[in-house]
Amino acid sequence: MLPRSRTMPSRIHHGVADERHDIRHYLEVEVQPKVSESEAINPQSNYSKCFDDDGRLKRTGNFWTSSSHIITAVIGSGVLSLAWAIAQLGWVAGPAVMVLFAFVNLYTSNLLAQCYRSGDPVTGQRNYTYMDAVKSYLGGRKVMLCGLIQYLNLFGVAIGYTIAASVSMMAIKRSNCFHSSGGKDPCHMSSNGFMITFGIIEILFSQIPDFDQVWWLSIVAAIMSFTYSTVGLGLGIGKVAGNGTFKGSLTGISIGTETHAGPVTSTQKLWRSLQALGAIAFAYSFSIILIEIQDTIRSPPAEYKTMKKATLFSIIITTIFYLLCGCMGYAAFGDLAPGNLLTGFGFYNPYWLLDIANVAIVVHLVGAYQVYCQPLFAFVEKWSARKWPKSDFVTAEYEVPIPFYGVYQLNFFRLVWRTIFVMLTTLIAMLMPFFNDVVGLLGSMGFWPLTVFFPIEMYISQKKIGRWTSQWIGLQILSMTCLMITIAAAVGSVAGVVLDLKTYKPFKTSY
Repeated sequence: MLPRSRTMPSRIHHGVADERHDIRHYLEVEVQPKVSESEAINPQSNYSKCFDDDGRLKRTGNFWTSSSHIITAVIGSGVLSLAWAIAQLGWVAGPAVMVLFAFVNLYTSNLLAQCYRSGDPVTGQRNYTYMDAVKSYLGGRKVMLCGLIQYLNLFGVAIGYTIAASVSMMAIKRSNCFHSSGGKDPCHMSSNGFMITFGIIEILFSQIPDFDQVWWLSIVAAIMSFTYSTVGLGLGIGKVAGNGTFKGSLTGISIGTETHAGPVTSTQKLWRSLQALGAIAFAYSFSIILIEIQDTIRSPPAEYKTMKKATLFSIIITTIFYLLCGCMGYAAFGDLAPGNLLTGFGFYNPYWLLDIANVAIVVHLVGAYQVYCQPLFAFVEKWSARKWPKSDFVTAEYEVPIPFYGVYQLNFFRLVWRTIFVMLTTLIAMLMPFFNDVVGLLGSMGFWPLTVFFPIEMYISQKKIGRWTSQWIGLQILSMTCLMITIAAAVGSVAGVVLDLKTYKPFKTSY
């Protein structure tokens, strides 16, 4: 039997918790001491240098780690569908919608960042997760509604990333196949094996215990996202230069254009335009894990100040990249812009550059999968520890020495449940491998409630903004406008899924 860990979580006997400082963070007692502003700014005055003002191990995150987490979360597979999204909306509406989404995300993210601490943003009680913040400010049924939407969205993102990774892995193999056969072999293949491979990789990385321990993976993923975005941008510029002209129109794809599903009808034009809104919303979705990222930041300065700077920097960088990639992709391909930008350049010259870009996508998605799923992992494990506090299977940790790494804290519940989770997301991805439709549906599901509604409602509660004041009315108008966009995008994405299901056979998808 493995040696019992010295950092095993505390048991609860007769309702009394045997509290320890070195307990895993999602199992810690959540009652926090009220601190003054001076103590919050200088916690060393009352706490050791190893612990923060809430008694937890000192946070080490900063502007750069926070920015890398955000960029990893934002510049995901969504960037690859932006050329397709702009192709549906056209040269006028496409870039305009993208900039509007950026402003809305920046504004509501700043509101949400101030809700990390309940009450005072400097000295108030910390909220460790998005759900904790909703519980602190809004309470009631809104907490359960938030949790349901948030964790369903995280679950869906894991499925979407599995699909996107398999597409890129296939693209690598197909490009090499085309190159070696000189284009004589059509190189058809199934996506199932690639999804299973990605799932096995995620099972291994999912054993990283905590969100704050994936910072290195997040930085690598952020670098990879810039790599493949730059390649896509460069190839788009090269194709535009080769064409000698910009393709596309002011109003987007024309009715009658031939696609793989047949000619575009006026009804399909509407559905595709609405679906494009969901794709752009998905490309900016990171508010869902903003509080979890903020909980890794050290202070002073106050966490919300660092988070605001990181959010501004990250959204400016990503919006510039999005506009360049989306617009250049549309200029290169026009109405026939592909759902995945990198698959539209063929598999020849320069095939090795496309291979590098697709490898970068896969590496990025490995990290992005973890950035999104760690909050869900923590929630389930925290709930289970409260439900079965005396179960060794759930709470006990064992020390496992690993060469060149050190000692790994093994928890059997974490090992089993996270493995099952990855297997389930992989299975569903194999059943529904519709990249664009899944991306649009996920974006529409999460945009209004998590990016707009809850941050606005929590901010109103924190600042005690009165009903029917000018500020309250302005915030409600913003919320209702975004709700209508969400409903429209969801309708378009569902219509796309229904269209795909007409020609789809489970587990038999090939390219």
